[in-house]
Amino acid sequence: MHKLISATLLTLSISVLLYGDNAFADTRIVTSIKPLELLVRAVATEDMHISTLVPPGASPHNYAMTPSKRRALQSADIIFWVGPGMETFLNRLLTGSEFSERSVALMWPENADRAHQHEHDSSHGHGHDHGDSKDPHIWVNPQMAITMAETIRDSLAQLEGADNAALDRNLETFRRATTQKEKQILKQLKPLQNTSLLAYHSAFTRFAEHYSLNVEGVLTLNPELSPGARHIADVQSRLRSANNPCLLTEPQFNQQWWLSITEGLDVRFSSWDPLATDIAATANGYAAFQQSIADAALKCLPENTEH
Repeated sequence: MHKLISATLLTLSISVLLYGDNAFADTRIVTSIKPLELLVRAVATEDMHISTLVPPGASPHNYAMTPSKRRALQSADIIFWVGPGMETFLNRLLTGSEFSERSVALMWPENADRAHQHEHDSSHGHGHDHGDSKDPHIWVNPQMAITMAETIRDSLAQLEGADNAALDRNLETFRRATTQKEKQILKQLKPLQNTSLLAYHSAFTRFAEHYSLNVEGVLTLNPELSPGARHIADVQSRLRSANNPCLLTEPQFNQQWWLSITEGLDVRFSSWDPLATDIAATANGYAAFQQSIADAALKCLPENTEH
């Protein structure tokens, strides 16, 4: 009997050793889009499971969620999304009774205010983003990304079993890496100061404003709708009068119609991906994402682009 009790206690002790420190391992985090996954992976501890709803090649503006994605939401301990102005397919679900207590919207007026303060506190002497909450593509601005990462850290720290010290270390590592990359990109983009950039839609605007790039116009104000004739005429007029104009396109949207709009005009093209489709989902992914945007912009230099 004594041996049986000892064996039982030994088994229980081994179980505690094996699973006690991994009680948080089954925590499931769902992000709406890939860029948010990059931010969460930068802050989260290694034993957290992270998945993303919008698949590669799809747009969060018009994504139709599959049953498997709905099940992922149901099993999630916490859900991160930009907010009602971005992932419109999630508005009803994440603001409803089933998911509202588990979802964290990263774009609210107070977040924009905090990001605005980051800009003023920055020692770089650049950046002109004023926290305009109308444009939901906040993750392309590195200072706003830091603000989002802070909110992610605060939210994860509330979960049962969270290693707050590790979350703090990860956040600080992300903050330093993002600030360093920001300084590098600022130097890289200086040759673009005299180049007129046009964007497919507003997703590029926050990045451009932060790095003081010259955006002459946006082709479509709403990517879910085709632009009107008057707006197209205005864009074409801007292209004709622009200095070395370059159009930044996005892989998620149909390219055929803007090819026809620019036919016969002296316009360069470059493609960038606001959804970070080809960026590895690692703790260092956000810096790589920022660099990918800068690289796409640099392809607009006359010596780097093709007509």
